[in-house]
Formats: sequence, C-alpha cells, structure tokens
Amino acid sequence: MNYLIDRRLNGRNRSAVNRERFIRRYKDHIRRAVKDMVAERSIKEMVQGGDVKVPARDISEPGFRYGAGGDWEIVSPGNKQFVRGDKIPRPDGGASGSGGREAGSGQSMDDFVFSLSRDEFLNIFFEDLELPNLMRTAMAEAEDKKLVRAGYVKDGTPCNLSVPKTMKTALARRVALGGPLREELEQACAELEEATRAGHSPARLALLEGRVDDLKARLTRLPFLDDVDLRYRYRVAVPAPVARAVMFCLMDVSASMDERKKDLAKRFFTLLYLFLTRKYERVELVFIRHTDEAQEVDEDTFFYDTQSGGTVVYSALELMQQICVARYASSDWNVYAAQASDGDAFGADPAKSSRFLREQLLPLARYFAYIEVPDENQTGASSLWAEYGEIQSHSRNFAMTRVARPQDIYPVFCDLFRKEKVA
Repeated sequence: MNYLIDRRLNGRNRSAVNRERFIRRYKDHIRRAVKDMVAERSIKEMVQGGDVKVPARDISEPGFRYGAGGDWEIVSPGNKQFVRGDKIPRPDGGASGSGGREAGSGQSMDDFVFSLSRDEFLNIFFEDLELPNLMRTAMAEAEDKKLVRAGYVKDGTPCNLSVPKTMKTALARRVALGGPLREELEQACAELEEATRAGHSPARLALLEGRVDDLKARLTRLPFLDDVDLRYRYRVAVPAPVARAVMFCLMDVSASMDERKKDLAKRFFTLLYLFLTRKYERVELVFIRHTDEAQEVDEDTFFYDTQSGGTVVYSALELMQQICVARYASSDWNVYAAQASDGDAFGADPAKSSRFLREQLLPLARYFAYIEVPDENQTGASSLWAEYGEIQSHSRNFAMTRVARPQDIYPVFCDLFRKEKVA
C-alpha cells in the first residue's frame, strides 16, 4: 500500500508568496481596516481573522496595449452636430481614469475583499508593540508536555521510519559481514592465479576455483536490507514550560460611567487581551466591576449590566489583591491589570486607593495600566488622576493615560507598549 503525504506549505489554490506580497503592497488599507474591527467583537472573539475591503480603484494596475497607429479620419453617418475641426467637450459627471462611470449607469467594480488569517491579523495589529523590557515573561512549571526526539529504536510505526538511519545501518552491516569474506576472496583469487602460472594439477586448480565460487556466492547472499537494519524515530514526552498570564479588568460602573465611556474601556481591554495572547500561551481573564462595592462578574455582566451607586475604587483594588493571593500567588503567573474609570472618586478614597495600589498590588503585578475616560467637556484633572500621578513617577510597572475619543485608543495603547530603542 502506498501512502501519499502532502507536505506543501501552500494550501490548494493559494500562494503564500503572493499573499505576503499583497499584504506588503496594501498594508495601509489593511492596517486601517484592522483597527475598525475592535468595537464589533467580544474580547475573546477578537483572536480571529477577518475580511478586509480594498477599494477597486487602488488595486488597478497600468497595462500596455497595441494602438491603431497612423493618422485616422473617420466620417460617421448621421452626424448633424459636428463638422471637421470641432472639439468635443469633456463629458460631465467627474468620471476619470480607467473604468470611470457615473453613479447608476454602466458597469461597476466592487471592492476587493481580502481575508486575513488569525496570525496575519494579529501581526499587523501589534507589529510595532512590545512588552516593556522590565517585564520579561516568566516560564511556568506547567502541566503541558511536548514530544522531543530521543534517538532511534528498532521497533515502531511506518510513519516514524528513518530512511537515512536505516540505510546507514544496513551499509554498516554489509561492510562488517562482507569485509572478511572479501579479504578471503582476494586471497583465494591470488592463490588460484599463482597455481595457474605454476602449472599445478587440475585437481588442485578445481579445488581453488570451487573455493572462489563459494566465497562469491556467500557475498551475493548478503541481503541489501534486513529487518535488523530498521530504525525508527523515538520521541518521549517531557514537561514543557509554558508562559501564562492573568489579566484583571477593573472598571467603574457607577452612574457617571455612561455607555460612551464603557465602550472606550472595552476597546482598551480588547487591545490588551489581544496583545497578551501574542506573548503568552495561556491568558486568563478576571472581570471586576465596582461602585461602592466590588464584584467579580462575567464579561457580559461587566460591560452591559447597569448598576447604580457611588464610587469606591479601593474596594476593586482590594478584591483584586484577594484574588491574586488566592489563585495566582505562585511565581509562574504573570499578573497584568487594566483599570478604567472617569476619576470620579470622593473623600479619602483616592489617597487610600493610591497607597494600597503602590504597597500591595504593584509588587504582585508585572504591569498596571490606568485609563481615565473623562467627560467630553472636562478640562481639569480628577482627584484619582492626581493621586495616581505620584505613583507613575516612582514605579516603572505603572502607566496612566487619558482617552476621550475612540480614535485615541490605539495611539494611546501604542504609546504604553512601544518598543524601547536599544542604545
């Protein structure tokens, strides 16, 4: 039975080289389209590809064709408007270039739809970003295992047969078994030749010839490939260290946080989750919402469930610290946190929250990002922003910024996680 295995890198009717060339040529269009895919998906649904539309006018290419050549004078029958020498005015409608048409008339070309895979989508999305150099990923003593090469064995399945190793073993066996026979054959041939020149008796010559034929037959019977020559690749399962992270999403859901502010927070949380999935094999999400008290909830409740009450930031930070100690206390977890709020906090809560964050959470977290979503007409700094500003000047794993419009999300995120230049 024959086994046919297709090991081509390109799928059917696809060319990886052409896809890379197309992405490089229209990267600006693809990059803009990728940024617009964030708002419509759930955080966990963002780790997938999508369709990108490239305008048809941008993918048109110049071409060459044969012209008529020479000077042409044409007289069309039924001409009642023009005479020789008249100039025909340019048609109205603004159509220009190749294939220009007025709206609603003639043929038109739809935009070209290009499907991005998951890896292509994420590579374009985070091509210029990197984790801060201070925050290197830690490798966990995880339960995952991987298969590694562990030499060769004499028994195995056909798919693991190592042809080069088998042929080398067969050659070594033939050399080891046939070497003494070849030396003995050379010696017998030399004796036969000497006896022939010396004129020995026919019986003596027949005995030497029989010995030579017997040695040649023994060499011929050596098999080219034997069962003892077969060698199979052997693999063993070894523990595979896996880098894993937990992402805490903290958001104020009090009455001051309207839908616009929640949408901006969701966009930032989505970007951070996608970015972490590119750097870690496993990423867990923990959603903590708070008003005057904090709760751990699921994603739908976190973004869409309404709740009223005051704002106490300290309750969310305290709950995050409790969850870290209970579930992610081991050193193999990389803790990241993103807090979104409008900065609306009263009394001693901003100072208390700032002190708790600096003393309790930052030593546990690899990176903590605070995103403030102010009102559209707000100009001054909030009390929480002022308290957190003192932390930023002394902590390298803490960053804070303001986001007022959806188009500011991605530039702010790139600024927080931009690659540091190597001196």
